[in-house]
Amino acid sequence: MTTCPWCREPLAAGQEYCLECGTHLVRAQRTKALSTGWVRRAAVAAVVALAAAAGAIAATGSDGGSPTIVTAIGGFATAPEASTDGDAAGPSGVVEWPSGEDGWTIALASLPQAGGRAPALKRATFLRRQGLESVGVLDSSRYASLHPGYWIVFSGVYASEAEATSALEKARRHARSASVRHVVP
Repeated sequence: MTTCPWCREPLAAGQEYCLECGTHLVRAQRTKALSTGWVRRAAVAAVVALAAAAGAIAATGSDGGSPTIVTAIGGFATAPEASTDGDAAGPSGVVEWPSGEDGWTIALASLPQAGGRAPALKRATFLRRQGLESVGVLDSSRYASLHPGYWIVFSGVYASEAEATSALEKARRHARSASVRHVVP
């Protein structure tokens, strides 16, 4: 500062008070610094933010809908039913995976194919008698998304992972290792 900010009187280096008007120069310098630059920018930013908030509130205001507010807290109201046809069940009541269809299922057990299909059919029939719906057996070697060489005992054919996951808890009551799997031909 080379002049007093109030009276414009010339100042000497290191001078703390103006000899003409008596202004405390250190305090005046601090006040001047606050009144310039960042204070104005901050004030402008605050005004712009308030205007944007008011615009957003006006844009998303009431559309005349019902005044009831419904809050979703997760989960499904009811577990979706498996989307298999009644004709898909074979003579033993074991369901076949829909040919060429991609979907989601719950894998109840994986049995090596070396032991043949009979143990997998026996497990599927047992689980069906315990109350699981749409229980079937599929050959994992015929599906790109499954590890080959196993008979997969499954429950349900679902369109989405969310549907399969909602039925997983019920399946785990009968098979602890049950897991959701994506089946892609």
